[in-house]
Order: sequence, then C-alpha cells, then structure tokens
Amino acid sequence: MAITGNGSLTISLSVFVISAAFLLKVEGQNLGTDNVSVIEGEMATISCRVKNNDDSVIQLLNPNRQTIYFRDVRPLKDSRFQLVNFSDNELRVSLSNVSLSDEGRYVCQLYTDPPQEAYADITVLVPPGSPIMDSQEDVVSEGNETELTCTAMGSKPAASIRWMKGEQELTGKMTVDETYDGMFTVTSRLRLTVSKEDDGAPVSCIIDHPAVKDLRAQRYLEVLYQPEVKIVQAFPEGLTREGENLELTCIAKGKPQPHQISWLRVDDDVPSHTVITGSDLFIENLNKSYNGTYRCVASNAVGEAYDDYILFVYDAPTTIPAPTTLNLDNTQGELSCNAGHYKQDNGVDSMQRPKKTTPKKRETRRSSGQTPDTGTPCTTP
Repeated sequence: MAITGNGSLTISLSVFVISAAFLLKVEGQNLGTDNVSVIEGEMATISCRVKNNDDSVIQLLNPNRQTIYFRDVRPLKDSRFQLVNFSDNELRVSLSNVSLSDEGRYVCQLYTDPPQEAYADITVLVPPGSPIMDSQEDVVSEGNETELTCTAMGSKPAASIRWMKGEQELTGKMTVDETYDGMFTVTSRLRLTVSKEDDGAPVSCIIDHPAVKDLRAQRYLEVLYQPEVKIVQAFPEGLTREGENLELTCIAKGKPQPHQISWLRVDDDVPSHTVITGSDLFIENLNKSYNGTYRCVASNAVGEAYDDYILFVYDAPTTIPAPTTLNLDNTQGELSCNAGHYKQDNGVDSMQRPKKTTPKKRETRRSSGQTPDTGTPCTTP
C-alpha cells in the first residue's frame, strides 16, 4: 500500500508539473484581436496579434471557418483579402469592398496544443439615404397645429432622428421598421402649434447614424397671421389745439397683407368734414367737440385687428401784447426813462441818490438862469 501510494503521489506530481508548464506556456503566448465596424463598400482590417510567440503558426479563418491566411499564404480564392503584415507577432489582413455578406465572426487561431482562438466580429454599417421631409400642409394659420414627417430609409443599424426649429431642439415621435433584408426604415413625426413669430423659421430633421455625418433635411414654415395695427400722428408734432389740423396714418401689416382698412369714431360719428383716404385720416380746424376715440380697423383672410387714438383738443395758444403808454396828445407810445445823474463834490457823475437834506427857503431869484443837472427827463417818442 505504501509503495502504491508513493507511486500514485509521484504520478500526480508529475501531471501537475506538466500542466503548470503548459499553462505558463499558453498564458505567455497571449492571442488577441479587435472587433471591426466598417461602412459598406469600404475596407476592413483584421489584426491577429501574439505576445511572446514561440514560432507557433498563426492563421485567420472566415465565419464559415475556412482558412483565409495560413501564415503568409492565402488558400482562399477571394482576392479582396490581402496580406498587410506578417511576422512572428502579427498577421494583419485587409478586406476591400466590404458587403453585408462579409459580416460575421472571424477567427484568429494560434497553433498551440490545444490551439488558441480569438474572435473579431465584423459589423457592416449601411448609411441611410437622404432624408425625406414632408408636411401636412404647406401654409398654416397662427394658432393652428401642423405635422411634419421625416423618413430615413435603408440603414443598418437603425438611424435616429432629431428635430430643430432654429436653435431650439424639439421632440418628435419615432417609429422603426425592419425590412426583409435586415435594413431599417425610421420615421419621425413632429406636431407643432405655430405662431406668427414662426413665419419663415427653419425646421430641420437631423439624422444620427454611425456611418454618416451631417445628414439633414430642412424647410421653412409659412404662417398666416392677422394684421398688426398702429396709428401714427403725422401732424401736428405736438399738442392738438383748437383751430389746427389733424392728420393720422394707420400702419397695418399682416400675412396676407390687409385687404381692407377702415376708420371710425367710437361711440359717435366721425366729424362731417373729415377726409379719409385709405389708411389716412384728416380733420381740419379742430374744436373740442371732436374729442373722442378714433379707431383704425384692418382685416385680412385670417382675422381683423385695430388700434385706437384718443383725441383731446387743447385751447388755442394766447399771445400777450407789448406794454404801451399814453402820450399827452392821447397817442400811444413806448415809455422811455433815463435815470438822473448827480454830481459829487469831486465833479464825478454818480448813479447814487444824494442824501436827503433839509430844504432851504425858496430863493426869489435864480442866479445866471442855470438849472441843476438832474439828468434826462422821461420822454415819449
């Protein structure tokens, strides 16, 4: 029993040592590759890489496990496969003009015992065709809802669709249909309530797909809206006063352009001598009986709108006459008066009034007929 046990132990140890050595050898020869995504019609490259190769043979197999390359030899008679690089550490092969039938799992194989395998999945991408954009109606009135559709056909994988109105991103409802040949058709529907500000706004559907960039369709919204009305006082520039004239202009814009513009006076008749010419209203010789609210109404196929002007007539301006005086001969004239000059002791004229003194007794005679210098008297022209 002891011998048998020792013999079994010896055999077990030997197997363990051999297995460990094999594992070290296999783990030392790491085989690797990468998955490949390629656009239909373009070129794919498969790389089988070996780390620390000990002269083991590398080969590449197709999804049907047919040998494409054995070392640097190509047994498969498909000239689209070409050798790019062969060395102890790499086998690199290109496949040109890739088609959907080339899609699948390719096998990198290293001839060890047992053989090692690594797998490269080739995914063929098919870009969608140009998107088709359509609308429920070409022209829509403000406040109404419209629907836009965008379709991306014949892609693999399925595309996704985004919507933009100007710089604003919108959300549509997307449906995906798969065709018999594995292709996908994607349709997105966008429902949108429009306003007059949307007139002329660009709406784009943008296709996102790994095989294509910047694929989009665009159209511009055409929105009809009722008029916008504004009354402008063309004359006078300032206050409206009695006796003056008044001229008003009605500015109306809409889509379509307003086809009718009319004037009225709210709660009363327009003055009888008012002249209305299209969008202009003219009233001459204003008086306060014309006070009130004047309205301009504009209409088009969408609706009508108006603007009001409140007229308030102020008093006519008054003028203040220049002051006048009455002459001795009962004629009017302007009063002119010069201040008197008084001579000081030093002989210099002064505008200062002399100090009051006690009046002297009146002399019976004047000397030399002279009169005091009392200045120029007040005169009338």
